[in-house]
Amino acid sequence: QVQLVESGGGLVQAGGSLRLSCAASGRTFRSYTVAWFRQAPGKEREFVAVSTWSGGRTYNSDAVKGRFTISRDNVKNTVYLQMNSLKPEDTAVYYCAVTYVDGAGGRPEKYQYWGQGTQVTVSS
Repeated sequence: QVQLVESGGGLVQAGGSLRLSCAASGRTFRSYTVAWFRQAPGKEREFVAVSTWSGGRTYNSDAVKGRFTISRDNVKNTVYLQMNSLKPEDTAVYYCAVTYVDGAGGRPEKYQYWGQGTQVTVSS
């Protein structure tokens, strides 16, 4: 089992930066794939970025490519999302999620474990 807790959200002006953290606990954490998703009010959950821990590969969605970076600290069992050049359209609740399924990518239905989310609000 995996437990996930997000933190680091807040209010920031457009063009600013935030770093989100996802602290994980549980067995076999380092062998899992971890991803960030976000969801704005009235909108579907949207893929942001993924890190394949077993293979060390990462991928960002087109919406955040070049601005956001997913990374991990395996010693601390923590995943980060560095968010630069923030835009108002980035406003959402951000969730981290973990799966043991290979090839899950950005498909939320493939992820079994989810955090509670952290609010990111970007003002104009």
